Order: sequence, then structure tokens, then C-alpha cells
Amino acid sequence: MSREIVVLGAGMVGVSVAWHLVRQGHSVTLVDRREPGRETSFGNAGIIQRESVRPYAFPRDLGTLMRVLPNREVDIRYRTAGMLSAASPLLQYWLNSGKTRYAKIVPEYASLIMRCLETHAPMIEAAGADHLVRRDGWLELYHTQKAFDERLVEARENRDLYGVEFEVLDAAGLYAKEPHLKKGLVGAIHWTQPWTVADPGALVQAYADNFQQQGGRFLKAEVQGVEKGGKGWKVTTDRESLEAEQLVVALGPWSDKLLKRQGISVPLFAKRGYHMHYASADDNAHLNHWIMDAETGFLLEPMRAGIRLTTGAELADLDAPPKFKQLKAAERAARKIYPLGERRDPEPWKGARPCLPDMKPIIGPAPKQDGMWLAFGHGHQGFTLGPVTGLLLSQMMAGETPEVDMAPFSATRF
Repeated sequence: MSREIVVLGAGMVGVSVAWHLVRQGHSVTLVDRREPGRETSFGNAGIIQRESVRPYAFPRDLGTLMRVLPNREVDIRYRTAGMLSAASPLLQYWLNSGKTRYAKIVPEYASLIMRCLETHAPMIEAAGADHLVRRDGWLELYHTQKAFDERLVEARENRDLYGVEFEVLDAAGLYAKEPHLKKGLVGAIHWTQPWTVADPGALVQAYADNFQQQGGRFLKAEVQGVEKGGKGWKVTTDRESLEAEQLVVALGPWSDKLLKRQGISVPLFAKRGYHMHYASADDNAHLNHWIMDAETGFLLEPMRAGIRLTTGAELADLDAPPKFKQLKAAERAARKIYPLGERRDPEPWKGARPCLPDMKPIIGPAPKQDGMWLAFGHGHQGFTLGPVTGLLLSQMMAGETPEVDMAPFSATRF
């Protein structure tokens, strides 16, 4: 039975939800203040990460904590105000990173990751976006044998438990694949399953275009208010008012602001990140794969706009002004392994990842709000998990039994 549905948020998650709903025959309006894929979905590393079956845990060993404390690292930085404002969810995040709790979280999280490729594939085909996608994996680089060996132990466990596929490269094997990297690396893990995307924002836009081709509507507008109305929900924007039987909130790191006005509290906080595009200093140099310096905490990605350098996480308030020291530190480190040339962007890009303290997203009905559904909190993996989220949520909204046990992703767990 066709219903009128409004989806708030046109990042990878919101677009994917809208795409699945319109395919079910519903009348769907997708609303965002910007064009699809222009916020967090635009600025990520562009990897559909089939290998990432373990969410990013907080460091708990003393050595790592002491390394991070001076606040000079590339992989993670913090601002005191941001740490204080998110103190409660960050404490819970740290507790959930403990061995016993984390061991329970991993298989739940992996149940989504394991379906990422099979859910992106039909969307890529329908959108005619295959030209944006490569299917040759990415490389995780190591400077020291100790760190390399430790990571391989986990990689083999993930292979046995979750079907993660990879190739172990010694130094010779690494430089055969990436001859323009500077010498001194001991090896790499070649994650062979993931797909990489030369323009992440363009992929989201392609999915959104296909959504519209199937009869969906996109409204570029600022949401001013949400309330229960005649048909179920009334959404007021700066352009027009909408009424719908059902409403999906997929606003990423801005989701909690809207939900608070509905009496719903969620422990959402942001991990921010930066990127910049570069030319190669040497006209003959190029990257054949997306690469990550695992021990330093940055990625280099050969994209349409140039070589994109993406940083690790910055723990700060969502709307705090940018600070570019983390990006500058990443740039210095990146130049030690690859001949980066001049910057191509007029200024660095800044975005925010919506995170929850147990590292899992919220996917499902809103508590005590009939007809409202939630899809946010995917942390580092919104780009990867958007399509599977859209599939599962659309199944729930249709009253079907989802392919995955959705209890671990319920908003009521908080």
C-alpha cells in the first residue's frame, strides 16, 4: 500500500532510505538544505569498507593514551570544550571499548558491514554509476614489523569469523603495487574486497538522481519545524510545508537537535575530520590504490579532484570553528611517504561523523512517536552502510521481517 513519506537528510544514508522506499511504491519526498551528498558524504575517504567489521574503539592501553594526551597526533585530536560537552557519551564509548563489551558489539556491527557490497551493487547499477567505482581494494601500510604483525593477527580472525579477504604484502610486494611510495615501509595489507569511489559526493548524487527518475521528489530547503499533523507528520521548511504519513530522520550529526524538540534524547556526538586535494610533485608519480598509513592515521586517495588527504578524528563540538593543525600534521607525514605537490583546494574541507557510544547506528522506529523512523549514528561508516540501512529500514517500515536482527540498533537501547 502506497504511503506518503518524508525523508529528512540527503547524505548517503537518507538518499539510500529514500531510494528503497520509492522502489516499494511509496510517494517519497527527500529534504535537505543542500544538494544530495554535500555534507559528510562528500568529504570521506570514498571506500565501501567490506573489511571494516570491527568499529573504531577508544584506545584503552596506557601507551596509546599517553601518546594521544599531548594532542599533537594525526589520528586523533581533541578540544577541551568538545570533550566536556560530550563527556557522558564519551565515557560510555570508552567503557564499551573494553574487551567484554566490545566482543558483543563486533558481531552486531559486522552483520551490517558484511552486506555493504551486495546492497551498494544494485544502486550503482540502477544509477549508471559504475564509472565512479573501482573494485580492486585498498592498501593499509606499516612502518614497523611489530604493528604489522599485530594487525595481521586481527585480520586472520576477521577472515575466519566474517569472511574478510586480504593479501599480505612484504616490502617488495608493496612497492611492486605502489612504486612511487618512498622507501622504508615494511609491508601492507591489501584488503581485496572493498570498493573505492573516485568522487563520493557524485555517487550519492547519482543515487539521488535515480531516486528522482523512479518518481521520488527532492526538495532543497531548510527544515524549520516538525510536528504531528493531519496525515501523521507536518514538516515546515523555508520553502513550503509538507504533510506525510511517515517521517524518517536521517540528518547525521544534526539529528539530535530535531529529536530534542520531539522529546527524544539520544547520546549523539561528533567526530570531525578534514581533507585537502593535492597534485603530485612528480608528474610521473601516481597512486594505483587508496592507501592508509595505519600507524600515523591518515589516508591518501587518488580521486577525480586530485590526491585527497583525509585526517583521523577530531573530538570537538559540531559547530566549533575549524582548526587545521591536524591536517597540516597529516600533510607533513604524508609527504614522507609520497611526493605530494601543491594544494588544489582554496581551503580545507571540514565535516563531522555522527557517533553513538556503543559504536552502532540507530535504525528503526522512534520511541513513543508513531510514524517516525530513525537512521543515523553510523560513525565512520555512513558511506559504507547507507544502502544496507535503507534496505533494512524499508523492510521494517513495510512490516516485513528484516534480513538482520535489528534489536541491537534500536533507539530504546539508550
